[in-house]
Amino acid sequence: MPPHRVLLVDDQPAIGAAVERLLADEPDIVVAFCPQASAALDTATAFRPTVILQDLVMPGQAGLDLLARYRTLEATAHVPVVMLCGAADAPARARLLAAGASDTLVKLPDAAELAARIRVHSESYRRLLDRDAALAALERSHAELAAEREKSDRLLHNILPERIADRLKAGESTIADAIPSVTVMFADLSGFTAFSAGLDARRLVFLLDEIFSAFDRAAAAHGVEKIKTIGDCYMAVAGLSNPRADHAEAAAGLAFDLLDTFAGLVAAHGLDLGVRIGIHSGPVVAGVIGHHTFAYDLWGDTVNVASRMESHGEPGRIHVTEATRLLLGDRYRFEHRGEVDVKGRGLMETFFLLGRA
Repeated sequence: MPPHRVLLVDDQPAIGAAVERLLADEPDIVVAFCPQASAALDTATAFRPTVILQDLVMPGQAGLDLLARYRTLEATAHVPVVMLCGAADAPARARLLAAGASDTLVKLPDAAELAARIRVHSESYRRLLDRDAALAALERSHAELAAEREKSDRLLHNILPERIADRLKAGESTIADAIPSVTVMFADLSGFTAFSAGLDARRLVFLLDEIFSAFDRAAAAHGVEKIKTIGDCYMAVAGLSNPRADHAEAAAGLAFDLLDTFAGLVAAHGLDLGVRIGIHSGPVVAGVIGHHTFAYDLWGDTVNVASRMESHGEPGRIHVTEATRLLLGDRYRFEHRGEVDVKGRGLMETFFLLGRA
C-alpha cells in the first residue's frame, strides 16, 4: 500500500472523481471514496486511512458530527481530519479547527496544495504511529525483562536463603560470614541405599521429593534454614540468617517434627526405612561459592561434629552433643549415650534427646 491513504467522505460523486483526478499523478497517495455519511465509520475502520478529507455539509449527518465520531473509534481516533467546505472566512475556519479539525480546505483545492497538505498531515500521523509502536515495543521489552528478572529472583531464592540472595543481587561479590553460635542438624534416611536398589528412577525421585518437601515445610514452620540435601541426607541450621538465642530449641523442635513427619510418610507408603538425626551447636563459617552455579554452605568443626552425631546415631532417635544439651538445659529430657569416638575430636559425651521435660 502507498504510504499515504486518503479517505474522502463527500456526498457528491463528482467531487470524488475530481479529487482522484487531482491526485492521479501522485503514486504515493491512494484515495478511497465514501459518498454516504452512514458508511463513513465502517469504511474508515476497514481502510485505515492516514488522512480523512471530510465534507462539511452532508445530507443526514453534519461533517462536524462525523468528526466527533471519528475520535471515538480506535482506527481513527488520531487520524488527521481535513474539512472540505465552500468559501470560508477566517472566523469560520477557526471554528472548524476549534471543533477538532486538523486543517481546512476550500473545495476544490489546487492539486499541488492538496497533495502537499495530505503529505504533511499523513507523515505527521505516521510518525505518531511509529512513536506509539516504539513505546509499545519498549513497554513489552520492559515487561519481558521484569518477568525474566522475577523468574531469576525466584530461582535464586530457591537455591539460596533470601537474605543471601538479596546481598548477591545488591552486588556483593564475596559473601563469607562467621557466626559465633548456631545449631546444625543432619537427618539421614537409614537403609535407603538398599531400599532404593529395587526402585525405578521415577519412583525414587518421587519419594525423595515428597520426603524432603515435607522436611522443608517443617523447617520453615520452625524458622530453621535448610542448607542442602546430600543424597538421602538433609542438612539444616538454626540461628544462621536470623540470629536467635533459642537456636538449639528451634532445631530440637524441628527434629521431633521430622520424626513425626517421617513416621507418617513411612506408614502412608509402606516404606522400610528409618531416619537418624544428629545435632551439634557451635560456631560456623557460612558463605557462597561458585560463579555459574551458586551454592550456600557451612564449614567448620560444628558441621563435622553434627554430621558425626547423625552417622553415630540410631534410627528414630535424636543424637546430640554436650554443647547442645547445655543450651537446651532442663527444659528437655535426655538419655546419656556415653562416650562416642568422633573422628577428629576423639571421645565425646553424647546424649539422645527424648522430649520436653
